[in-house]
Amino acid sequence: MVFTLICSGCRSPFISVKIENHSGSALQLLEMDYPSASFGVDSLAAGAAYSYRFKVQGAGPVSLTFTDATGHVHKVSGPSLDSGQQGTLTVLIGPADKTTWQTHLSMQ
Repeated sequence: MVFTLICSGCRSPFISVKIENHSGSALQLLEMDYPSASFGVDSLAAGAAYSYRFKVQGAGPVSLTFTDATGHVHKVSGPSLDSGQQGTLTVLIGPADKTTWQTHLSMQ
């Protein structure tokens, strides 16, 4: 009981990621690599968004790889992350190879 009360205020730091497709066409084979792991989704329709949550274990850069409607593979480098960071990371994929990263991160 005491352990439950003590740990009820504890929470592990995580980063919430949102990938938004504003390119005007469907994207295929999206994969985000981050320190010590990765996640992906098979496709993302035009105008759609995909959300995921992860814990950073280690330090290093983030990258996003995806295939556009013409079959061209894009690899976009993002910010560097450190173990213990938390907050939000939004990736906006726009037309004509325009991809931007919005970060709101802090250390726990």
